[in-house]
Amino acid sequence: MEEGLNWLEVPLEGSSAFEFEAQIRDLESRVQEWWQTAPSERTGNPRYVTPSVLVIYRKDHEQPLAPAIPRKGDTDREDDLVIAAQPYRAKLPATHKVRNVLAPLARSLAPGGCMVVIQSTGKDPGMEIVRGIWPGENPFLTPRHELLRELSSHLRADNPDLRYLTYPDSRAQFRYDLRLRHNEVSNNTSTSTLLAAWNASMYVAQIEDERLKPAMTRGQYLDVTSQVQKKYQGLWFIDESFNVARVGREAH
Repeated sequence: MEEGLNWLEVPLEGSSAFEFEAQIRDLESRVQEWWQTAPSERTGNPRYVTPSVLVIYRKDHEQPLAPAIPRKGDTDREDDLVIAAQPYRAKLPATHKVRNVLAPLARSLAPGGCMVVIQSTGKDPGMEIVRGIWPGENPFLTPRHELLRELSSHLRADNPDLRYLTYPDSRAQFRYDLRLRHNEVSNNTSTSTLLAAWNASMYVAQIEDERLKPAMTRGQYLDVTSQVQKKYQGLWFIDESFNVARVGREAH
């Protein structure tokens, strides 16, 4: 894994946000170079040309942070907290999401550690915009309960100290809104507002560029976006979350 891996450790010097911001800004060209993407020959989806890691911390806090600072070549580290937000292609089957993403992350948990997974549900006006152009579109095929069943089946024999936690919709699901002024929704005179809503919906639904370009050569996509915004007097998206926890040493 280390071969062909870019790794840069940046201990920030100073004691003010201004000093830190200047040092982080100096990294811009390096980030642009290292985080280039190219279409995958197998799937056509964007992938990083070279895997890259950037580790940033305050130099004067290095000693107390030492156990948490990632080190190149350290493959045995354990994590107290893993936040996996939209960590996979939505259309992938549950087996792929578990085997390639969720299972390795769950195995990395330290005793007492927790992994929080967040994914889109498609149960929102954003998906209504998508289906206004592609009526049969349904990218969100693996709800949290299915992923947890698959993850438990995949890990329980070798990792009996993992616990799989889900909650009712009232707790697991949450909503986030695209911030719009009321007059922007009611009269829809702003093309930039419609484009923001369209782009947000396409991003969440992970619509590929090769499908987006033909759709945007016609004006229908703006009409559909406007109709949905007027219908709901705004635009929002519904996500869901679930947790995986490793029991502590004393409990294990």
